[in-house]
Amino acid sequence: MFHGVEFDFVVKDSKAALEQYKAIFDVEVVEETNFKVGNNEAVFNIYGTRFHMLDENHEYQLFAPKEGDTQSFWFNIVVPDIKETYAKAIAANVKEIQPVTRIEKMGVSNAMFADSNGYVWMLHEIHREVSFEERVDILSEDFE
Repeated sequence: MFHGVEFDFVVKDSKAALEQYKAIFDVEVVEETNFKVGNNEAVFNIYGTRFHMLDENHEYQLFAPKEGDTQSFWFNIVVPDIKETYAKAIAANVKEIQPVTRIEKMGVSNAMFADSNGYVWMLHEIHREVSFEERVDILSEDFE
């Protein structure tokens, strides 16, 4: 029995989306159906986080993002090697939003891309731990 949290989201074609995610991340597939488009779903894990992806199906009120719509939600994935993961993403035909950018004072590198379904993915690689208090001090220089 599963206990925990999963993120559920809708795409036009979950089988195609799953192949794109497999090309980018170390995906552990838990369940995957093989029906006609509109009736498929896949459950998978990335770094221990569970995702449940469903095909768009208007009959069941399942709607994928529309091209050009602004998303107020994104996936934030901490990866062991951001350059490698980002190169895989670009090779998997994502839309670049922000290339790998090192933010030395925060101890991280990050990058962003939109997948073929319109979902935004932010990648992080942590180079050194920066405490919450240090981050607030750094940001207060810009925000006050």
